[in-house]
Amino acid sequence: MKVTDLFHKLFYGSTDKLLVQFVRYFFVGGFAFVVDFGLLYILTEYARLHYLLSATLSFIAGLLVNYIISYLWVFNGSKFKNRLVEFLFFAAIGVVGLALNDALIWLFTDCIGTHYMFSKIVAAAMVYLWNFFARKYLVFR
Repeated sequence: MKVTDLFHKLFYGSTDKLLVQFVRYFFVGGFAFVVDFGLLYILTEYARLHYLLSATLSFIAGLLVNYIISYLWVFNGSKFKNRLVEFLFFAAIGVVGLALNDALIWLFTDCIGTHYMFSKIVAAAMVYLWNFFARKYLVFR
């Protein structure tokens, strides 16, 4: 298989293949993480919000970015006919992810003593797996 064929399979068209969806979700998650991580820093350092409030707000922004791109590019349609119901399930999974995110950031920052930005990186890696598999099997086909 040529590199261009592999590139095309990974990045173009719809797919039901788990590995391709996982790779695509990695890129989507990466972009959503940049939004989340950047807003966390801006809201904490410049808006002077508490790091957990900043983490919550930035996570929600990342969730919206993730939903839009996942719907358009990663997964092949929904298990739901109603887009609002689909988003509510997607968001509910995100709320569980948000609880994990905030708990892990708090644990690593307040209990272990790491910087909140490092704590966010560790939390994001753990929550990424939850979000992908829960959304893959509970929301999308």
